[in-house]
Amino acid sequence: MRQDRIREMLRVIEQECAYAARLTGRASLDERVMKAMENVPRDEFVPPGLKAAAFADNALPIGDGQTISQPFIVALMTDLLEPGEDDVILEVGTGSGYQAAILSTLVKKIYSVEVLPDLAVKAAERLRRLGYANVETRTGNGYEGLPEHAPFDGIIVTAAASHLPPPLIEQLKPGGRMVIPVGLPYMPQELMLLEKNEKGEIRTRSVLGVAFVPLTGGRGDGGEK
Repeated sequence: MRQDRIREMLRVIEQECAYAARLTGRASLDERVMKAMENVPRDEFVPPGLKAAAFADNALPIGDGQTISQPFIVALMTDLLEPGEDDVILEVGTGSGYQAAILSTLVKKIYSVEVLPDLAVKAAERLRRLGYANVETRTGNGYEGLPEHAPFDGIIVTAAASHLPPPLIEQLKPGGRMVIPVGLPYMPQELMLLEKNEKGEIRTRSVLGVAFVPLTGGRGDGGEK
């Protein structure tokens, strides 16, 4: 039964990917990404009362006004990052820890920052219990990144900023990628891909319209929380 739900989740991700290919430029996702989506137990990252809905292609509430993103968006953002097995990644917005768990199977090390202390503690405990040992979680303002561990091969942001955060761009390694939703709360948002070439030059493109909770704890949404 559970395996059937996982297979259906993967089928829907593939269907959504094909449907959005004209916008994303990706008719299919990397096999490594799809394998990670298959192997990471999404039902471990949602509240007990929502486990039956864990594999549906929907965002779900996880408490503190935050959500776990729909599987297709998690898979797409992971694929856009193009993670390599020796990469060190910064995640801004730990949430439930699900996105970090997906990435942990694909890269060398992940630093994940969460502004909400309760979520940060619960995610750290969950990741540790499930054996994702290469994820290091921090409580703090993700807008400022983690300069002490920079530069990063890739940066993934799981909440919407009103603009591209300069500290994160600065902490991205030449040749690296950042995937981030940009836009104001309750307004149209865009999933952006930012690439920094070997000369440090920046190129950005809009990938897809999305709806994320706002990046808080600093200047991500234009104010403090």
